Amino acid sequence: MYNDHKIVIGIAPSRRDVFRYAVEVKNKMMPALKEMFLKCGDVEIVDIDGINEEGILVDNADVKKVADLFIQKKVDAVFMPHFNFGQEEAVAKLGRAVGKPVLLWGPRDERPPEGRKTDTQCGLFVSAKALSRHNVPFTYIENCWITDKVLEKGIEDFVAVANVIKTFREIRIGQVSVRPRQFLSVKVNESELLEKFGIEVVVLESTYATSCLDNILANRRDDIKKTIAEWEKQYDFSGLNPGKLENMAALELAILTLAEEHGCSVVSCECWHLFKEKLGIRTCFVFGDLTQRGLPVACETDIHGSITSALLLGATRMQTPTFLADLTIRHPTNDNAELLWHCGPFPGCLAKNPGRQKVMGDGLGWWELKHGPISVARFDADKGKYSLFAGEGRGVDGPYTDGNYVWFETDDWVKWEKKLIYGPYIHHIICAHGNYKNVMLEACKYLGDVTPDTV
Repeated sequence: MYNDHKIVIGIAPSRRDVFRYAVEVKNKMMPALKEMFLKCGDVEIVDIDGINEEGILVDNADVKKVADLFIQKKVDAVFMPHFNFGQEEAVAKLGRAVGKPVLLWGPRDERPPEGRKTDTQCGLFVSAKALSRHNVPFTYIENCWITDKVLEKGIEDFVAVANVIKTFREIRIGQVSVRPRQFLSVKVNESELLEKFGIEVVVLESTYATSCLDNILANRRDDIKKTIAEWEKQYDFSGLNPGKLENMAALELAILTLAEEHGCSVVSCECWHLFKEKLGIRTCFVFGDLTQRGLPVACETDIHGSITSALLLGATRMQTPTFLADLTIRHPTNDNAELLWHCGPFPGCLAKNPGRQKVMGDGLGWWELKHGPISVARFDADKGKYSLFAGEGRGVDGPYTDGNYVWFETDDWVKWEKKLIYGPYIHHIICAHGNYKNVMLEACKYLGDVTPDTV
């Protein structure tokens, strides 16, 4: 589960050896730059003040020292501000040696004719070419004043991108049972995921999962009661069929136990037959509650859905849970809106109306989600080619329906529909409240062989 989302940023300012005025610029600007990173929340900064007298990357001889420091401190990303023209050779070598996302930026140059002491923008062009020739992907914030809002927003987005990459590299999927027979759309190439991206699918077959469940029902009655007590503070179970609540709590504990024992950060689980026949329950509400607790669970054994959940959760910096929805029907009166629906696995904390949310039948969540900006994403593949779709819209009013739902409005749904239906995407989409499209698309630079895709 995602308990640690701290991001460690290594900052290595750079200057060209003939421009010593950069030291003055660094001393003036570094406190403000560090503060921008720290404002992003749960960020640690590693600078290079002890590497040389200036704390600025100038000589190639210092590249190894800086790289060793950043690797030792386990930085998740590297920021190389240019306080004058910059030393492009050292910048490129450091980016390649550390192998983490790189952020490039430099302040606007002073106004002539008082004197051109820096030529920072010119150097940014050169460093960008050097990074490209060393096959180092990088993110660039436009050459601007340090007080410009675009810089602060760019830093915030870069920290989110770094968290997406950190999350991606830590993905380990617990697969509980197998996909429903008819769901050809969720087939994946497990070996290819491991070979291309290092993503391991841990198969927790039915007998193993149900054995864990039986053990909890027999030996962890106090934990079951504690789970139910926590649920009853947030949910209304008056519409739940009798005799289901303890089995639902046992299932939640079983999935948590399996994930913890096998180091799984996300889970993909069969939800049609196994637990309905074993316990007489639907898994929907349990999946939503686990997702709310920080363990995203994709229903219908959607492995690529689990990967997308991890990526989008990383983009949110774990500030809001994701939810997996079906692209279901078009809005009856709004041609640009679509129903994002599922039978009950959306986190209760996302409900539109405050108060205790209803859980119905054999374990179905039963509430509409809040409106506002919503980002959607889908990591998927076809014929060995992987892509990541990302887009943004907003929750709007629409007809009531059962289960969990929100009506999602876009600028042009027909374009969205054609984009998604031509693939390689399916009817499942991963969603999160907020604006994360640009973060997700930028992250593709660092994911490896993944093509960014949008409408």
